[in-house]
Amino acid sequence: MNRFNDLADFSVAEIDSLLELAQRLEREPEPRALEGKVMSLLFLSPSLRTLASFQAAMQRLGGGSFVISPDMSIHGIETRPGIVMDGVAAEHIREAVPVIASYGDVMGIRAFAERRSLETEIADKEFEELADLVDTPLINMESAIQHPCQSLADWKTMDELEIPRTGGRFVLSWAYHPRPLPLAVPAATVKMAAMRGMDVVVLRPEGFELPEPIMAQARTLAQTSGGSVSETAERSEALQGAHVIYAKSWTSTQHYGNRAGDQALREELVDWCVDEPWFETAQADCRFMHCLPVRRGVVVADRVLDGPRSVVLAEARNRMYAQMAVLHRMLKG
Repeated sequence: MNRFNDLADFSVAEIDSLLELAQRLEREPEPRALEGKVMSLLFLSPSLRTLASFQAAMQRLGGGSFVISPDMSIHGIETRPGIVMDGVAAEHIREAVPVIASYGDVMGIRAFAERRSLETEIADKEFEELADLVDTPLINMESAIQHPCQSLADWKTMDELEIPRTGGRFVLSWAYHPRPLPLAVPAATVKMAAMRGMDVVVLRPEGFELPEPIMAQARTLAQTSGGSVSETAERSEALQGAHVIYAKSWTSTQHYGNRAGDQALREELVDWCVDEPWFETAQADCRFMHCLPVRRGVVVADRVLDGPRSVVLAEARNRMYAQMAVLHRMLKG
């Protein structure tokens, strides 16, 4: 494996193999497996779990890591293409990325969407341009439209909970947030659940539909795996018989790049906060999932987040084990 960018690049059998490796490394640690190996971590957007979980993963496997972000640079890193560099920044990302990559055996890059052009971000143009500068194994730690590490951890979490694949009902629900957020997690999540063979329902208000290219890819993946993908604004219809309610906020695709238009649409939707009544027609053991960080009382009620349905901490812990498997496969074979 030389790239870990999109779960859809792999077969279900290959994903299962990675998950088996993650489970084995969790049960039977290999503290010297990657001895002498170094991971270079480039963060062009902030992180808590991604940063800590990758550093912990490398250390648990016997390797090391270092972190670079523009805020850490003593002379600043310019990221804009075609810019005349007569301002504060003294170094451009096009030189910085190859240098950072050359210091490690594997590289991770995290770069959020700018939320200006939906077409550009569906194509993941910014990340792909950075990836072209890297000649070592590369892991996408979240880009404009991908978050494979979160999706692999979520898949592992559902397997551990014995949530059905075929016949399992997975509801990816939009939730209120005061600011527009990127599409990476919802786009990656709908594809992950479709690959897993589940009946996936995207529940969202009007104006927050997921982009059709993402939905089309998810439907194709579902056809292969025996699942299904649908989209609705009807909450009662979507939640009926759910095994999982996965909450996530994302920007309006109807007003993409138009902050005022997005804000006007979302400010009427504060009731899209997951609370216990949402689970009334779901399966008795329906689980609540979220990638974190999450705003209490905004995205989800405390009684759900702190209750027995919530598996958000297991998802976060599984980030480390899933990434250990990816690093082990990349660097050890």
